[in-house]
Amino acid sequence: MTIPTFITIGRILLVPVTIWLIISGAYGLAFLCFVIAGVSDAIDGYLARALDQRSELGAYLDPLADKALLVSVYVTLGFLREIPAWLVIAVVTRDVLIVAAIMLSWFIDRPVKVAPLMISKINTAAQIVFIVGVLGAKAAGMDDGWSITLGAIAVGLLTAASGGAYLMQWIRHMAKGESGADRS
Repeated sequence: MTIPTFITIGRILLVPVTIWLIISGAYGLAFLCFVIAGVSDAIDGYLARALDQRSELGAYLDPLADKALLVSVYVTLGFLREIPAWLVIAVVTRDVLIVAAIMLSWFIDRPVKVAPLMISKINTAAQIVFIVGVLGAKAAGMDDGWSITLGAIAVGLLTAASGGAYLMQWIRHMAKGESGADRS
């Protein structure tokens, strides 16, 4: 077990704690946990490169930890009506469709190489900044109505753009008809 993988597992364990804090109305602590998770993501990535401790397990767990946290927080805040339901649906649908496309590709022996696109990185950053803003405003007891609306629109547009980019990449891959046997 590498140090970065250990940190990633810690980030996964922060997911239920963060959700419980949000449900309990402890937005300040939820904000803190979310920020710790974000900082730990940067730290484990840095350590994996700096210490040359990249691992196959870490390569799978890191994006899983990110998605588990983001999707869980979006669903929870949506359920509590702190963010718009349409945004939750967009964020979750994009991630479900990406996973479904990858699974389908593997199932029909045409595995697609998974690599984050620049628009996806921008989208993820926007999703994180939006949640930090929502949790921070709730923790400070601020009225954040207009900023939530603007942030939701921005995140929604980026989520649609990212999902569309992945869909186009997947369609091009599938149209080539390459099988997994042809890949090295």
